[in-house]
Formats: sequence, structure tokens, C-alpha cells
Amino acid sequence: MKTNLLFLIILIGALSCKDNGPKTQSLFNGNDLTGWQVDVPAMDNNPDTINPFIVRDGMLVSLGTPGGHLVTDSVFQDYRLEVEYRFAGEPGNCGILVHASTPRALYEMFPQSLEVQMMHENAGDFWCIVEDITVPNMEERRGPKEEWGITEGKNRRIRNLTEDSENPVGEWNTMTIECVKDEVKVWVNDDLVNYGYECTATEGKIAVQAEGSEIEFRKLLLTPITEITKIE
Repeated sequence: MKTNLLFLIILIGALSCKDNGPKTQSLFNGNDLTGWQVDVPAMDNNPDTINPFIVRDGMLVSLGTPGGHLVTDSVFQDYRLEVEYRFAGEPGNCGILVHASTPRALYEMFPQSLEVQMMHENAGDFWCIVEDITVPNMEERRGPKEEWGITEGKNRRIRNLTEDSENPVGEWNTMTIECVKDEVKVWVNDDLVNYGYECTATEGKIAVQAEGSEIEFRKLLLTPITEITKIE
């Protein structure tokens, strides 16, 4: 009897520990922009300026113009972000910014951050925005070293590793961004498309761009990362 009771206590304890594991949260509630801040420079002096970030049919939609960013209220560190997106009408441009901090640090528009590109046929490129990151075969993917930089006029783009990882326009794509310590990994439709290390930031807010094209998001899921859950 005592043996059975002890086994039951151990089992309950094990299940309790399992329940206390990393909790996935949706950054978008499907109804409104709770948890986000809109930063659109054109709205500063003209209250009639359209907000380019809307909710439509349960999806988060970036209309593309006027340009700006939708930025989380919260700061995140060591996480996996799963995003499902599509350009519903025609090929376009957008990006997810990780480790975002100082607003409008570049071109009086972009927050200090590391951008993970979503531009059609370029998904997974890194763009350095007053932050930097190192990748293997750096000169091949970023160009001549003397042109590198993280501010206006510098070569801030680091090309991704693959071609043809994206689905045709109109179909949904899955992008997974994993940020652990000073490393950033990116998958598009299960292809590893970029990997960087020695990132100059390891935490920050997450931002969605309005950058000229309409794009729909139906999933923005964030899971805290531990060494146990880390993707290899």
C-alpha cells in the first residue's frame, strides 16, 4: 500500500513538472492589436493618416503603406517564433525584426534591431539595423568587408543560404526564427535558410513591418527556449 502511494506521489510530481515547461503564447489575439504599439512616422503630425496595421478575418494584416512598424510591448529573450504569412495578391516586401530597441534609429524609420527579411524570393536574408551579426562565409554573402556597416549607406544585407524555399505567391509560408543567446537561426518552410552568431543584441522587442506591400499573418507563436527544447 505504501509502495503504491509513493509511486502515485512520484507520478503526480512528474506530471506537474511537465506542465511547468515552456509555454507557447500567441503574440496576436485574432481580434485587435492588444500587446502591440504602432510606430508610423506619418501619423505623428496627421491624425487622419491611415493605420497600416489592421485585423481582418482573424488575421493580422500589414497594408504596407504608410511605412512603419508594429512593435510588441514586451521584451523577449531566448525564444522560438513561428510565423505563418502570405502575400495574398502580388509579390511584396516585409520583415520581422528581432531584438528591437531604440525606435527610428535608422533613416528615422527603422528601430535598432536585426531584420529577418520576408521579401518574396529573399526570405531569410538578414538586414543589420544598428545591430550586427556574423555568419559563415561572410564576404561571399555580404560583399567586400570594407563596405560592411550597420547604419545609413553601408552594406547591411547578409544573403540567405538557399533558393526556392518560399511557396508561390498566394500560398502560406512558415517562417521559424530561433534566438538563443547571441545566435539567430531562420527556417522557411522547414529549410534552414540562415544562421548567425555573435549578434550584438540578445534581447529586445519583436516588430512587424509595413514596407510597401500588403501581407497577411495568421500565426505569430512564441515559445521560450531552453537547452531541452532548442532546435538543432
